[in-house]
Amino acid sequence: MVEYQVYGVGNALLDMEFSVPVELLENLKIDKGVMTLINEDQEQELVAKLSQLPSKKSSGGSAANTLVAFSQFGGLGFYSCKVANDESGHFFLKDLKTSGLDTNLQSDTLDNGITGKCLVFVTPDADRTMNTFLGITSEIVPADLLPEAILGSQYLYLEGYLTASATGLDTVLKAKEIAHSGNVKVAFSLSDPNMVEYFSKSIQKVIEGGLDLIFANEEESFKLAKTNSLTESIAYLQNISRGFALTLGSRGSLVYYDGELIEINPVQVQAIDTVGAGDMYAGAFLYGLTQGMGAQRSGELASKASARIVTHFGPRLSKEDVQSLLIGF
Repeated sequence: MVEYQVYGVGNALLDMEFSVPVELLENLKIDKGVMTLINEDQEQELVAKLSQLPSKKSSGGSAANTLVAFSQFGGLGFYSCKVANDESGHFFLKDLKTSGLDTNLQSDTLDNGITGKCLVFVTPDADRTMNTFLGITSEIVPADLLPEAILGSQYLYLEGYLTASATGLDTVLKAKEIAHSGNVKVAFSLSDPNMVEYFSKSIQKVIEGGLDLIFANEEESFKLAKTNSLTESIAYLQNISRGFALTLGSRGSLVYYDGELIEINPVQVQAIDTVGAGDMYAGAFLYGLTQGMGAQRSGELASKASARIVTHFGPRLSKEDVQSLLIGF
């Protein structure tokens, strides 16, 4: 009997979101529009320089945002991650439980260390730039997985950000091995163009043996397929995975499922913050699939959900807002 519909594994990060002009990123020598890993000293230096700016704090991480959205829709989810025995770690654990997710985390067994943080910069063009200090999440290991929960799920969902650390990659590969042993479907998010470019060997190891579902945006797919052609990147994704959801920004998305390539129309909105758009798309799409909606309707729900999230600041919506998206589905 399936206990969970989606079992997610990802980096647990405390998000600190700032609205900034492009000039500030240039002054701070921060690469715009991508995720860059930083060390603890760099993180503390940036926080000190930004101390006078208002920020919004929330528990985050790509897969966490996806699983929270999935749970808010009404899905049954489990999330494996690693946080420290500090204020941020306990905040993260409480947030997961409040969101209705089961987890491997227990408040009385958290390790000493520093919970990871992600500084998110939103510029007036609604673009998002991230500087990430992984902290203790870089030490996630296969022992942080619950094999019985993976085997009791319909889907295993893995984020590409995990491949930035050796133990993270080990954990991803072990989770995939467990899932394959029980015929659990494996979904993988490429997460960010920089992950595909700088950790390509690690990502190729995840791809080996095939996947059931890949989530990617257009730029990530180009870097993965080493092309600037959408046609070629589609063919590449079809070769390495039984299905994919490829987001194209304001042009909508493409879904490949059961041998059929489906165009999903965009929902036109005025974007103010694209943080979490891909995570929300994945959460909504997985919810649709696990509820028997089929690929077309799942893609339409995902398109509607990602359009809604970019009209808000921050990577998450309220549960009430998420539930309202189901009207008509």
